[in-house]
Amino acid sequence: MTQPKVWIIGNRGMLGTELSELFASRGISVTGTDREVDITSQDALNAFAAEYKPEYIVNCAAYTAVDKAEDDRELCRALNADGAGNIARAANRAGARLVHISTDYVFNGNGTRPYREDDPTDPTGVYGLTKRDGEVFVLQENPESWIIRTAWLYGQHGNNFVHTMLRLMGERDELRVVNDQFGSPTWARDLAGIVADFIVLSGAGTSVPFGIYHYSNGGEISWFDFAREIFSLGKRFGILDSGRNVTILPCSSAEFPAKVRRPPYSVLDKSKISSVLARDVPGWKESLSQYLKIKASKGKY
Repeated sequence: MTQPKVWIIGNRGMLGTELSELFASRGISVTGTDREVDITSQDALNAFAAEYKPEYIVNCAAYTAVDKAEDDRELCRALNADGAGNIARAANRAGARLVHISTDYVFNGNGTRPYREDDPTDPTGVYGLTKRDGEVFVLQENPESWIIRTAWLYGQHGNNFVHTMLRLMGERDELRVVNDQFGSPTWARDLAGIVADFIVLSGAGTSVPFGIYHYSNGGEISWFDFAREIFSLGKRFGILDSGRNVTILPCSSAEFPAKVRRPPYSVLDKSKISSVLARDVPGWKESLSQYLKIKASKGKY
C-alpha cells in the first residue's frame, strides 16, 4: 500500500511535533512548516501546496493565548479564522483532504453532560469565537475536511498544565488549584494517533465521513483532582522526591481573575469518533500514568 503524503502546518507545536514523530515512525511521507509558510497569505499556502503536492494537510497552527487574544483580536482572527479558511481553500485547490484541530472553547461551558458534535456553539471569548469561525470557514472552503475538537491538551513538547504542576510541586510547599472547572485531559500522543487513523484509514480506502468529531481522553476530572494525581504519579515514578509533601488546596475560579471566563464544564462526548474509527478511548488516568512513566524513564524532568 502506498503511504500518503502529509503536510503538517504548525509542526513545531505540541501536537505538530508528536505528529511528525509518529508519522516518521510509521514511514509516512511528511513535511512540516511553521512560520516559514504564512497561513495569512493565500498565495504562500497555494505555492507550497503546488510544490509539495500533499494528499492530506493537518492544521495544528493556532493562536492559543486565551486572555491575550482579547487585546490581540486582529491577529487571533487572522490565524484562527481567516488562516484556517485559507488553508482549507489551499487544500481544496490541491485536491487534498484536511484535518483541522479545534477546541472545546467553541462551547460556553454551561453544560451538564458531555458535549456532542451537533450541540450549539456559543463561545464566550475571542479565542473561542475565532476557533468557531475557523470551523465554519474550513467546512465552507473544503467539504473534504475532518475537524477534531479537543481539550486540556498536554505532552512533552511545549508548556502545559502537567509541566507547570510538576515544576511548582518541586518548588513550593503549597499550591491552590481550581476545583470548579471540569474536563478531560488529553495526551498529545493519543490525539496524534487519532489524527493518523483518519489519514491512514482514508488512504487505505476506508470510508471515514467528513465533518466534526470530538476527542479527549476518557472520564472527567477537575483541575484540582488532576493536580493531585500528577503529584501522586510524579512521586511514584521518581519525577518528584518520594518523601516530598506538597499541600494542594482547592479554590474557586473567582480566586484567579482572568479576562476570559474559563468553561466550567468542558467534557466532550467521544462516542462518534470511537464508533467511526472502531477504537476505544483510553482513560485520562491511564494515559497520564503512561506519559509520566515514559518521560521519567528518559530523564526528561
